[in-house]
Amino acid sequence: MTAPATARWTTVAHLLRPQGRRGELLAEPQTDLAEVFTNGREVWLAPFKATSPADSAASITLEEHFFPTGKNAGRIVLKLSGCDSITQAEALAGKQIMVLADALPTLDPDTFFVGDLLGCALYDGDTLIGKVIDVHFATTPDGRTRLEDAAPLLVIELPLAQQVSDDEDAEPILIPFVHAWLVSVDPAAKRITMNLPAGLLDAEE
Repeated sequence: MTAPATARWTTVAHLLRPQGRRGELLAEPQTDLAEVFTNGREVWLAPFKATSPADSAASITLEEHFFPTGKNAGRIVLKLSGCDSITQAEALAGKQIMVLADALPTLDPDTFFVGDLLGCALYDGDTLIGKVIDVHFATTPDGRTRLEDAAPLLVIELPLAQQVSDDEDAEPILIPFVHAWLVSVDPAAKRITMNLPAGLLDAEE
């Protein structure tokens, strides 16, 4: 099946590296909903940070999955159809897994897919802070284990007017996506409104 060109898509996992000898891949989930990774589910591959699969992309099947423990706790191992060796898995590393948004379960209040946050304008009250270009999840110092209790970090690209001079772009800033600071998220309008603590933005500079 070819990817529908006009459909709305959501990223559910980023493929990191081979994990096993049969073509399995270690992935970073972009949702806490385990039911998204049902065996036999139809999914699509896309380049990292793409908003949809290519028009010519064909679906593949999620054959198996499991949630590892130990150093890779918080991540997921995926076995995709047609990927049966380490070499084939290496070719997929760095891509993302996307699904049709209409096929996803209804989220609980104040719960969002990462793909819905990307591209949103972040406001502190009525003040524009910048655009969400990525979402980072806290890990242990070696980067192998995701810390489940830590708030995700919104990676914010500052508006051009706030970027430094001398022909250099300002580095993105990181804003904890803390529910206590959250006012609203409107994926359709691509807007996130928060009430950030005083001094937080100064500390990022």
